Amino acid sequence: MAERRFMSDTVRFQETLRRLAMVDEAFVGGQAGLGLGPAGTLALDAKTASLLQLAVSVAIGSPGVCLEWSTGRALAAGATDDEIADVLLAIAPVVGLARVVCAAPDVATALGYDIVAALEEPNVR
Repeated sequence: MAERRFMSDTVRFQETLRRLAMVDEAFVGGQAGLGLGPAGTLALDAKTASLLQLAVSVAIGSPGVCLEWSTGRALAAGATDDEIADVLLAIAPVVGLARVVCAAPDVATALGYDIVAALEEPNVR
């Protein structure tokens, strides 16, 4: 925190934007007071909670970087690629196909799947 006080105004705003863009959890928690993990003790396990957070991120139309971050958190909590894809299928009837279609490329990127190449080359999986 002390190092932020001594930064020039230009460097400070650039550093703030850079850390927000990369969803730096420690920075967001420390500077904005937003804890990005589950609050308190949940009856849900970490994997289920992270899959629900991904579902909500899709439902509210979060930007791509947030979808990639949520997908990464789900993977880190033990979710499989198939479980993540199934979340998109499960929420489609509620949130609408458009939201799920818009989210699919960003989720695919987070899973290391080049969906653009797959769409251009039907034999690529």
